[in-house]
Order: sequence, then structure tokens, then C-alpha cells
Amino acid sequence: MSRATFLRLMAGSAALLTGGVGPAAAEPLRSRAIPSSGEMLPVIGLGTARAFDIGPDPDGRAQRAAVLRALLDGGATVIDTSPMYGRAETVIGELLGEIGTVDRPFLATKVWTRGAAKGVAQMEASLGKLRRQRLELMQVHNLLDWRTHLKTLRAWREAGRVRYIGITHYTSGALDDLARVIDNEPLDFVQLAYSLAERDAARHVLPLAAERGVAVLVNRPFGAGAMFRRISGQSPPAWAGDFDCASWGQFFLKYILSHPAVTCAIPATRKAAHMADNLGAARGRLPDATQRRRMERLWASL
Repeated sequence: MSRATFLRLMAGSAALLTGGVGPAAAEPLRSRAIPSSGEMLPVIGLGTARAFDIGPDPDGRAQRAAVLRALLDGGATVIDTSPMYGRAETVIGELLGEIGTVDRPFLATKVWTRGAAKGVAQMEASLGKLRRQRLELMQVHNLLDWRTHLKTLRAWREAGRVRYIGITHYTSGALDDLARVIDNEPLDFVQLAYSLAERDAARHVLPLAAERGVAVLVNRPFGAGAMFRRISGQSPPAWAGDFDCASWGQFFLKYILSHPAVTCAIPATRKAAHMADNLGAARGRLPDATQRRRMERLWASL
């Protein structure tokens, strides 16, 4: 059974609206501490690449507003965006304003340009688009001119313009570069790609982040959708129920969350039903080491 088929069958049910089935559905979302502060963060959030780069179409905006409501009503807080994502920052700011929740989310965006002055101008523009006086997290997108921007970010953190600072990348080829920055700079967050299909980060960067006290946001948890295409027409294994898993989306996310260095996974979606299903991964049991190996063997066999 594909994820889409599963969600169609579950549409309208109370179980789906709470993000899961069985006793685990009533549990609060799992949270993990940001190492630099101890602040607890729900382990599932929302990415916005492509999904929130939309125009004024009323139906599209209503659909995205429903995603935001599902996120926040479900107990999650993290919304990650970037100037690189077209209109996403503007759309998020407008929709949060319309539903009266501008100050509730843990808002994270990025600086994605060269030069200190251009970086400041871009970050000021992001604050305006997101309708905030300050943000929870500002990150250097894809390490672009990171030395320059980290100086600015440290000054902004000291001044209270942002609460946390970090760096990001989305390719495995950049993991060594991420590791070098983590090893030499005081950071609060690193954002990287990690999934059942893309496990390179677990070899060095995830252990290093844990050692250095750096929180980890995980992007591309579904391989930009390619992982769902690979399992199309197949049902999750029956043994996935051993760790309270009700769908392939939860299967993929629970694998990520079972790594102790991961703080929060941020799958992008444009559908409220998918958002609710994703939140189910933050409830119930997580795979242990033996189950993780079994998941890896299953993925290799598909």
C-alpha cells in the first residue's frame, strides 16, 4: 500500500487526525533538547522548499494554511524556510498572520548570498516577510560565504535578533565541509540530509554534532519524494508495528529519529493529511539498534 492509498483510506478518521493509530496516538509529541540551551523541541517539524512557493491562488493558500494548522494543533513548532525557496517566506508570514499564530512557531530561515552587507539586507528582508522582530534560528544556507555570515549571526544572537545560529547543506558531498565548521566554530544547529536511503551523515557528522553539542535538523527525510516512489504499491512490513509505525512515512521518519543525535526532522509537504501522518512518527516507540538494521536490510532489498 502506498502512502497516498493509506491516507485516502484513513481520511476523516480520528486516528489520522491525531497522527497515528492505537494508544500511541494519544501521546504528546516526543521532544529533544537543543544542546546549547536545554530548550525542548518537538522532533517533527515542517520544511517549505517548493511546497510553500506559491502565488495568490486561494485554494493553494487554504491548503497550506491547513498544513500549518495541522503542525501547530498537533503540538509541533518548527518551520524551516529560506530566501532560496521563492515566495515561501512571504507565504508563511502571511498565512501565520491570517490564522493568528505568528508568534507560536519556532521559525528558522537562512542567509543565502555573498558579502556581509548583502547578508544583513537579506536577513532583514526575511524578518519582514515572516512578520517577526526576531527569529528562533538563522542558518547559513549551503555554507555560502559562511565565514562572513557567521560573524554577523553571532552579533545578531548577542543582540537578541536571533536566538540560535547554524549552518546547512543538503548533499552528502558537503558533509566533510560541515564537519570542519562544526569542529571549529561554536554553533547551535547544523542542518543536513539523512534518511534510510542516505545514511552517510551517520558515519561522522552526526556523532561529531553530538560530541560538540550541536542540534541537528534533518532535511530530505524522504529523498525529495523518491523513497515513496520506490515503495509504491507495497505495504509497510507487519513488524513495523513493533515500534508503533502506521505508514511508510512514519517508517522513514522513525528510522531518522531513532538516531540519538537527531533533534528534529523537517519533511516538506503541501497536504495537511501528510503533516498529521508525519507527526505520528513523533509518538510511540522508536526502533532499537536491531530494528534499525532490519529496516536497512529491508530498504536494500526493495
